[in-house]
Amino acid sequence: MSHPLIKEAEQKMDKSVESLQQELSGFRTGRATPNLLDIVHVDAYGSKMKINQLGNVTVPDSHLIVIDLWDKSLIGAVEKAIMASPLGVNPSNDGRLIRIPIPPLSEERRKELTKVANKMAEEARVAVRNIRRHILETLKKEQKDGKITEDDLHRLSDEVQKLTDKHIEKIDQVLKAKEKDIMEG
Repeated sequence: MSHPLIKEAEQKMDKSVESLQQELSGFRTGRATPNLLDIVHVDAYGSKMKINQLGNVTVPDSHLIVIDLWDKSLIGAVEKAIMASPLGVNPSNDGRLIRIPIPPLSEERRKELTKVANKMAEEARVAVRNIRRHILETLKKEQKDGKITEDDLHRLSDEVQKLTDKHIEKIDQVLKAKEKDIMEG
């Protein structure tokens, strides 16, 4: 029998890992990838839209992103949104395509990005541990109120700890992959 709190813990911990992955995907590593632009939202057709909803995003080589918009009248708005983003890149266009050169990162910038990535990973670990603490407190209260036995409490506490360890390990793997990406970019 799985307790609903275990399911809740797993879902919340999964969200913490996903959130970290999302945040880190927007990191510029010196290598061009289409998902670099995921953090850029363009005011188009009365709403905020992602660039990949407005055209084709391609990466002809590791230092260039090319955007081919379906509606060429949006070129200015897309360029403006890219320049206003925290990506720190300078797009250019020829009236048809937007080209974004991705300059290689300096050693100093790589170290800086690695520190930021580590900080984000630590925040994700703290979030996972807070979820664990909350679930364990709730389980102890349920045991005190007679809803679950002491044996159930121990078994469920072990399950929560295993989930916590699994998610902390996932966070560490995500961070390690990103650090490798940053240092090699």
